Parts: sequence; structure tokens; C-alpha cells
Amino acid sequence: MRLDLDNLPSDMALLHGLLRDMAAVVEHRDGEIERLQTIIKQLQRTQFGRRSERLNPDQLALGLEDLDSDIGRAEASGPHVDVEIADKRPRRKPLADHLPREEVLIDVANDACPCCGGVLHSIGESVSEMLDWVPAQLRVLRITRPKYACRSCNIVAQAPAPERLIAGGLATPALLAQVLVSKYCDHTPLYRQAQMFARHGVELERSTLAGWVGGACWWLEALDDRLRKDVFASDHLFADDTPVP
Repeated sequence: MRLDLDNLPSDMALLHGLLRDMAAVVEHRDGEIERLQTIIKQLQRTQFGRRSERLNPDQLALGLEDLDSDIGRAEASGPHVDVEIADKRPRRKPLADHLPREEVLIDVANDACPCCGGVLHSIGESVSEMLDWVPAQLRVLRITRPKYACRSCNIVAQAPAPERLIAGGLATPALLAQVLVSKYCDHTPLYRQAQMFARHGVELERSTLAGWVGGACWWLEALDDRLRKDVFASDHLFADDTPVP
């Protein structure tokens, strides 16, 4: 907002409106300045502070994410103009080739020219790509084992039931892997995972998920023993950048 101080309007209502707008702008800028100063202080603590006072990089990343989100919201709220640019080098990396593609055709309503009514003929096409997300889906594997009987010896034949990783459990290996990766790689607690499953319409208690984790860890004990032997075969172990004899 720019005002010509030498030619201020004489209308009091207009002056009041301009004053309110200026106050809102100043208040908004003060808030942004305060938040940016907080981020700068956190960066200084991260780089120069004592070890006990240094900020967790993940917490700092959260603050920067909020800042980037505000910038994106401000850019989205402004006017957008499509301009043909001679240099058509991609401004971002192309989407990975291994991702599946779903073709969406958006064609004209009819093949008649909207101006003169003549027949339209194809001269090319414009192709653009957007990155989409397919939400995770829970499904039920229904296992059917037919039974057969022999009329001669009265014996019933049936294929054996497949072994389950968790005795009497409902989880398949894929679901167990998802729970373990979410807990130990993505740091998602079990109670939050239970809430996520509930949004899909599946009620799973935290204690149930904890039992699955414990059962899966039993299967991984052999791998743990192998890794332990390999690690302990060294003369020194390195943990948290500190050599430990």
C-alpha cells in the first residue's frame, strides 16, 4: 500500500478505511517478523548453542514446513496468468518413469467448428502430467478350503491351512510389515496407527497391534542374532558418533 502524503483524501470515511487497512498490514507484518525472528533464533541455537540446548532438526523442519506452506498459500491466493515462454525447459524434475500412468482424455464437445460450423481436424495435442495419490486400501483375504470325502473308506481330504505368522491372528505378512515400518521407520505410534485404521472402518485396539509387533519380532530374532554377531565381531562400535570400545 502506497499513499501520497501530499494529496490525502478529505473524506473522513475514506481516511478511516485507509487507516484500518494500514493497521492490518502493520499487524500482519509484525506477526511475520516475529515468527521469522523465532526461526532465526532456533537456527542460531542449532548451530551455536550448547549441545543440550540444540534444537532437534526434525522440529526445525516442522517450522520451515509451516513457513513454506504460508508462502505457497500466498502465491496461490494471487492472480495466476498463463504465459507462453519461449524457453520450455522443465522447471521441476520429470515424474519417475516407473510410476503407473492413467490416461485422462479431455476432448472438445463436438467436431464442428464453433465459429463457422466446419469439420475440425486434429493438428496435435497438449499433454501434461499431475502427481496423484491413491489412498491405502484394506482388504480381506477369504481363504476357502474345499473338503472331499471318499465313499469307499470314509476319509475326508482337505488341503492344509496356510501357516499364519501370528497364531490365530488376522494380519497377513503385508499388514504386519506395514505396521512395523510405520512404527520403526516412520515413527508412528501404535495408538495413532489404530486411529488411522479406524478411519478405514477397521477397529484395531492398540494392544492388538502391540501383540502383532511382538509376534513379528519373534520371527525376526534369527535376523537379529545374525546382525548382532556381525556387529560384535568388530573391535569398536560407533553409536551417536562416539567410538565405544
